[in-house]
Amino acid sequence: MAPQMGITIKSRREIKLMLEAGQIVANAKAKLVEAIVPGVSTRDLDAIAEEEIRQRDAIPSFKGYQAGAIVPFPATICASINDEIVHGIPGKRKLKEGDIISIDVGAIYHGLHADSAFTLGVGKVSDEARKLMDATRESLDRGIAKIKDGARIGDISSAVQTYAEGLGYGVVRQYVGHGIGFEMHEEPQVPNYGQPGRGPLIRKGMALAIEPMLNIGGWETKQLEDGWTVATADGTLSAHFEDTIVITEDGPTVTTRMALTA
Repeated sequence: MAPQMGITIKSRREIKLMLEAGQIVANAKAKLVEAIVPGVSTRDLDAIAEEEIRQRDAIPSFKGYQAGAIVPFPATICASINDEIVHGIPGKRKLKEGDIISIDVGAIYHGLHADSAFTLGVGKVSDEARKLMDATRESLDRGIAKIKDGARIGDISSAVQTYAEGLGYGVVRQYVGHGIGFEMHEEPQVPNYGQPGRGPLIRKGMALAIEPMLNIGGWETKQLEDGWTVATADGTLSAHFEDTIVITEDGPTVTTRMALTA
């Protein structure tokens, strides 16, 4: 059973390992950003991420993960293109100029997890796509800004929803952020919609993965036939950004960005 309410990080050693796990993921993201060009296949990107994670003595979090699906997830990254929101399975498909791709990647380092996602344009993309990606990244930052000891999960949720819906985007409801630590998915859930002052208390020792997913159209989703990939129900573009944050004595620390920005 996952530790209650995500309060998992109880020693300096565990905090250090969480930070190191986050930096392993950050390095994998940096390698992927360099590799995302027209003509590259999502299978190629998956191999790059797996090599980067394993050479740092970590384990890909997603590979073999089942979470109630019919088959375990077969890859290191989730690669979701254009109208695909999350959980896209890497394969032979090659990226084209103008695509946008959402990459979700996680690593386990000495038993502790880090989880992060980003969306990037392939070559030159439309203004509509660029604005969507910028808004999703900003909604993540606004959610992170609400994290502090004594705040509520709803403060994060409301910050994301208010900003995103204020710009006219659909905020995905079926898939949410989560506690993280000794398991990839722990309590509490962190929805990207909600009311400030509501929900579980945020306390020192928690680690949270915040991950807004915004659609140009409606918030509704559909699952594709592979049993994993989730796409927008109306076929519009979607973007996804995620970071892992540890709440320490010194406040929240974003572990999955280079240089450990707070």
